[in-house]
Amino acid sequence: MNLHELVIRSAQLHPGRPAVTGSGRELSYRELDRRADAFARLLARAGVGRGDRVVLWSDKSPSVVAAMQAVLRLGAVHVPQDGTAPVGRVATVARDCGARVVCTTGTRLAEVRTALGDGVVLDLDEHLPDDEEAPPVNTEVKPDDPAFILYTSGSTGSPKGVSISHRNARSFIDWAVDLLAPGPEDRFANHAPLVFDLSVLDLYAAFSVGASVHLVPAELAYAPGELVEFLHRERITVWYSVPSALILMIRGGGLLDRPAPAGLRAVLFAGEPFPVTHVRRLAEWTNARLLNLYGPTETNVCTWHEVVPADLERERPVPIGKAASGDEVWARTDAGSVAGPGEQGELVVSGPTVMLGYWGRGPCPGTYATGDIVLVLPDGSFDYVGRRDHAVKVRGHRIELGEIEATCNAHDEVENAAVVVAGDGVDARLVAFVVPVEGAAPGTLALRRHLAERLPSYMIANHVHLLPDLPRTPNGKIDRPALVRRHLTLSKGRS
Repeated sequence: MNLHELVIRSAQLHPGRPAVTGSGRELSYRELDRRADAFARLLARAGVGRGDRVVLWSDKSPSVVAAMQAVLRLGAVHVPQDGTAPVGRVATVARDCGARVVCTTGTRLAEVRTALGDGVVLDLDEHLPDDEEAPPVNTEVKPDDPAFILYTSGSTGSPKGVSISHRNARSFIDWAVDLLAPGPEDRFANHAPLVFDLSVLDLYAAFSVGASVHLVPAELAYAPGELVEFLHRERITVWYSVPSALILMIRGGGLLDRPAPAGLRAVLFAGEPFPVTHVRRLAEWTNARLLNLYGPTETNVCTWHEVVPADLERERPVPIGKAASGDEVWARTDAGSVAGPGEQGELVVSGPTVMLGYWGRGPCPGTYATGDIVLVLPDGSFDYVGRRDHAVKVRGHRIELGEIEATCNAHDEVENAAVVVAGDGVDARLVAFVVPVEGAAPGTLALRRHLAERLPSYMIANHVHLLPDLPRTPNGKIDRPALVRRHLTLSKGRS
């Protein structure tokens, strides 16, 4: 069974149950099924067929979810673009993937027509006739046919399209459904943008079992009070987000000041290390399962770990755990051997969730080196250490910035921290940015002393800045270039 067939099946088994809610609108499974068929017929008239790419540029809404299903029903490939993306980026993506059609809404229709100059542009909000006599659309596809392309920032500055097959996505979703055991009564929050791989779980785990998915509007994604209210109002049972969203909900939204929702049974987090101080507080607040999921877009979730009491005694973030989704994972040392317990290496993934490849750049060879450095634990599971590209040399010493961050986060008065390198060569300096716990005001000398008690001298931050919050990218990850710019600005101000 391929991705689009999940909604078709749930529409047969649970026709009247809510499928997707957002933007003030709710679609039942029957309504989602019919709208997907109707939009598929519209796309087919525009020339979309098997293997064609269709760009969907929109804010999150039930209509865009239906359009994703419509594209899949034609055997085509959907390419989501966030509604906040500038038209220039959308046009770049459309050209890169050779899109047959671009679908968008409102004033964006004219913008994208002007930017592209040619090509077909369709309105996602177009009124579609509900023709019950028309045959359902369900083009046969093979498991290794591409289902969607997620564009990520490329190291060269140009976006790269991660091509994901039906098999890739289903391997992850089937594993997640086995892990979470959801049912039709479950209510999934969709916090992540549809361009972010976290959304794959929210949508398709729900669709697999006839559960409902509740779209968090982009404007609320980092509004802490509104997120907490959303969690309670929508009676969410499964929450999945980057840790930074949960930290904001704790710090600024009063998440822990109210009893946990009675139905909340799983809190999942991924995308970045979650300081253990916050995990402890969550564990005290709720009896829900706490699950740390790990994996880059190129593999989706390839390891996982469920938080246990022993994890809360650590100073480091909880482990990223063992293999998930039917994948095989191992740590490869700089010498090319497999790292054993107590050794570090780059995490490598092989298995059914590894992407087809980057669009237009040839197929993936079957294994994917993540660029993440891990420590092999005695039981064979993994601790995340840091990015290979965050492994820097400062005055001749190789340093993992993630290790310094984890040590900062172990301080009782630190809410969150990030470390960057500013300058080059002999002028390179370690700079720590620290968000204090609410009501606390740790001194920079005390923080450096905390580091000195736990790290060698060459890993002690040369500069420590206190911030009310860390800057974030649109996907919620720490914006490290912005921190380097902030340090340079602060340094000039003192000179």
